[in-house]
Amino acid sequence: MAASSMIQKIAAMQDYKLYKELHWEGSFEDYLQIVRERPQVTRNAYQRVFDMIISYGTEEYIDNKKKLVRYNFFKDEDGGGANAIFGLDIPLMRLVHVLKAASEGYGPEKRVILLHGPVGSSKSTIARLLKLGIEKYSRSSEGALYSFDWVNLAGTELAGKESDRFASPMNEEPLRLIPMEWRDKAIAELGLSNEQYKVKVEGDMDPASRFIIKALLTKYDGDWAKMIANHIRVRRLVLSEKDRVGIGTFQPKDEKNQDSTELTGDINYRKIAEYGSDSDPRAFNFDGEFNIANRGIVEFIEVLKLDVAFLYDLLGASQEHKIKPKKFAQTDIDEVIIGHTNEAEYKKLLNNEFMEALRDRTIKIDIPYITKLTEEIRIYEKDFSGAKIKAKHVAPHTLEVAAMWAVLTRLEDPKKHNLSLIQKMKLYDGKVLPGYTQDTVKELRKESKREGMEGISPRYVQDKISNALVNDSGEGTINPFMVMNELDKGLRHHSLITNEEQRKRFQEIIGLVKREYEEIVKNEVQRAISADEDAIAKLAANYIDNIKAYTLKEKVKNRYTGQDEEPDERLMRSIEEKIEIAENRKDDFRREIMNFIGALAIDGKKFQWSTNDRLRRALELKLFEDQKDSIKLKSLVSAVVDKDTQEKIDIIKSRLIKNFGYNEVSATDVLNYVASIFARGDAKD
Repeated sequence: MAASSMIQKIAAMQDYKLYKELHWEGSFEDYLQIVRERPQVTRNAYQRVFDMIISYGTEEYIDNKKKLVRYNFFKDEDGGGANAIFGLDIPLMRLVHVLKAASEGYGPEKRVILLHGPVGSSKSTIARLLKLGIEKYSRSSEGALYSFDWVNLAGTELAGKESDRFASPMNEEPLRLIPMEWRDKAIAELGLSNEQYKVKVEGDMDPASRFIIKALLTKYDGDWAKMIANHIRVRRLVLSEKDRVGIGTFQPKDEKNQDSTELTGDINYRKIAEYGSDSDPRAFNFDGEFNIANRGIVEFIEVLKLDVAFLYDLLGASQEHKIKPKKFAQTDIDEVIIGHTNEAEYKKLLNNEFMEALRDRTIKIDIPYITKLTEEIRIYEKDFSGAKIKAKHVAPHTLEVAAMWAVLTRLEDPKKHNLSLIQKMKLYDGKVLPGYTQDTVKELRKESKREGMEGISPRYVQDKISNALVNDSGEGTINPFMVMNELDKGLRHHSLITNEEQRKRFQEIIGLVKREYEEIVKNEVQRAISADEDAIAKLAANYIDNIKAYTLKEKVKNRYTGQDEEPDERLMRSIEEKIEIAENRKDDFRREIMNFIGALAIDGKKFQWSTNDRLRRALELKLFEDQKDSIKLKSLVSAVVDKDTQEKIDIIKSRLIKNFGYNEVSATDVLNYVASIFARGDAKD
């Protein structure tokens, strides 16, 4: 293939139409026409961020009788879910409500939004998502915004040596060029607003633009229209963190290597020689984080680690929407200020009386750890699912037990209701437990106000899963025990565990998780053993024949002898006892099954044993009891297994692989493990 044709192939991938749209340029008159057609281009930063989140749509759902909203934006579908937020719908609702109130001008726009929570609780991920989102939104037609350049400055004293064009240093909204005293009247008379959106542009120009306006108005004898026509070109503005346009990030460093000019800009000493004075605004770099974040978002990483000198700038920026660059008057800014901090730093703030002004100008939004098991599992599936980890097989329940342990470390022991910690976790996860209602869950949450603000972070668990993956043991498989061992070992050196009591509690929770895992795999092996469709269907038919005869007070024909016999009470009870149907409740249960069959018959449907969940479980357990001795599962823990038993075990293994996601190694491991449990059970008996 010729080199030129290869270049053409690459060039064909470019969206040239989009490139032209993003590099649009026109006169101020052209821009006024755009505003008349789409007044939302003049939105302020809070309005733009709120609209960006809402543009992705929402989902409403009910959780414990409470209506919640899930904002699709936080699923990060644009980024393939790389920054997706799981299980934090309530904190995210609070955040979006603050942004909505700020966009309406109800007060929160004069505050610093402070995301507060334990380490690794997604605070910085939320901030990162907002920055990526507003960047992408600015490239869409719905999120378009504009700024301007000063042009044709050659021949005036304002021209620099390098160019006769001077870009608005803080990417100002072009309507700010209309003087404040007649701006509102001009907007009204030009009909720039419509029913859906009212154009309101606040604030004055930056010092450099004010300097140029003053000089040009002097040149044109105060003719504003001539100045605008000759020297203003409006351009599309695309926000970009990499290019430092509309998105800023500030991170505290060593006090000796940092000063407030990093926030508000600094003098450009090379240009002093060109313009003759250090107080000429063209000799000033408006490149502090507050300057470059104008029209967008500024993120303060670990905001409470800031030196007090920086906090003064932060207070003015939030409350008055103004900053004070060195040697210049206060300058208006329009940006969302979002910071994040951990608990330790926030406690320092509460104890520091000098920080009272900051506390008063802060809206704190708690970002806790997840306390819902299914959501925690999704975090680890994002990085460690079978689809992502090709080199090793991740055995079923490996990520589940890791997530279970992490969630349990964050929960407080139930004070009442006779609940275990595991049961509490299941209730929080939406499971139905006999005797407990949604009101129980609401009560549990109310009495545990700090739940999720302490415990183990997902980062620690991710690190330990990674350790297990690179471990040589496991024959190409990682299983729950390998991960639990890593979690346990790491507790001895965990830097955030402050006392021995806490470490001991976390280790005890590993024991709880192991016992819960035992129940899970016993259940799976039982289901694999009793997955003989023919055998279970025969058992079901036999049971139905017997309860039908029992409820109708009839006899049953023995299929083998052909004789009429009394219903087999022993058979019926052996099945019913498996799901703990008491002797005095057996008649109710049998009638319930017969009514179920009758209701299906009325609808012209045939009864299937698998459609009644309680009956299905009882039949599976009964078949398991009948077959486990013939299979001699316990013989797996011995050295010798006869041919007949081995064939049956191979069938169970194939069912575990096909129905439950095991591979050859993990299926063998789990069968051996369950066999050892049954062997232990015999020893106890």
